[in-house]
Amino acid sequence: MTFNDIFKSSFLENVTAVSLTDMALALVLSFCLGLFIYFVYKKTYSGVMFSRAFGGALIAMTMITTMVILAVTSNVVLSLGMVGALSIVRFRTAIKEPMDIAFLFWSIAGGIVLAAGMIPLAVVGSIIIGLIMIVFCNRKAVQKPFIAVINCADGAAEKKVADYLTAHTGKTVVKSKSAQSGNIELSYEVTLKNNDTAFVTELSQMEGVSSAVLVSYNGDYMG
Repeated sequence: MTFNDIFKSSFLENVTAVSLTDMALALVLSFCLGLFIYFVYKKTYSGVMFSRAFGGALIAMTMITTMVILAVTSNVVLSLGMVGALSIVRFRTAIKEPMDIAFLFWSIAGGIVLAAGMIPLAVVGSIIIGLIMIVFCNRKAVQKPFIAVINCADGAAEKKVADYLTAHTGKTVVKSKSAQSGNIELSYEVTLKNNDTAFVTELSQMEGVSSAVLVSYNGDYMG
């Protein structure tokens, strides 16, 4: 054993496993790709409240994945250890929107492809995916549906409400009906004519109607 062998360190040898040029290029490109994914997510978002934290997580996910894959591709032994370490990670946060899962996979896949050196595939593929997302996920309904929740006193008031909605809205479909002693709660899916909501006020003043509420509806939530 020589003097150099005593101070030889495999840790220090790994310092130069990935060049500064490769690191800088990969991280800058992954940041740009993550930023593009963030803007597509923001453009196509259709939920109740846009989460900037999730959008920022998409950028971070792309960059983190790129950093991990750079390390893995530089050392075979490290790649085996990384698989074992990541296999014990568990995420407890539930992903409620199916499109959020797609954006997460997009961020991870983009980071992997970039770190593997397939820059044209990452750039061109992301542009195509982004255009598809914007075209198909950002389409708005021609007639936005609403839910009208109305409380009636009896069957006669219910019939008047149904006739009134049919005459003053574009489309009327009964979604639910709940009957109790002296009260009938009706939920209608309606489309507006010329975005006019004055009919709700008139319904609330109708004889036999105790309350009338109109809320927006996209098929997933009410509010």
